[in-house]
Amino acid sequence: MPVIRPITDLRNTNEISEMCHKKREPIFITKNGYGDLVVMSIETYESQLAIVGVYKKLAEAEAQISDGITLLDGEEVFKKLRKKYADK
Repeated sequence: MPVIRPITDLRNTNEISEMCHKKREPIFITKNGYGDLVVMSIETYESQLAIVGVYKKLAEAEAQISDGITLLDGEEVFKKLRKKYADK
């Protein structure tokens, strides 16, 4: 369940910081009853960026498939990598 707090709660930065780290999810800040800001810990932010990166790569792969780009056989790729790097 999302955490929603009024903007006046930002006066207590320690409480907001502790809440961000404890909940490990974004905290939504409202101003005059409307959404205004999102505050989160660096760890949560980096986690969200990683998830977005995965979805971006999946979308690129799906676009390549629909464009008819030839797919590589996974076993063949790993075999070539093992041969290339195991010999060194």
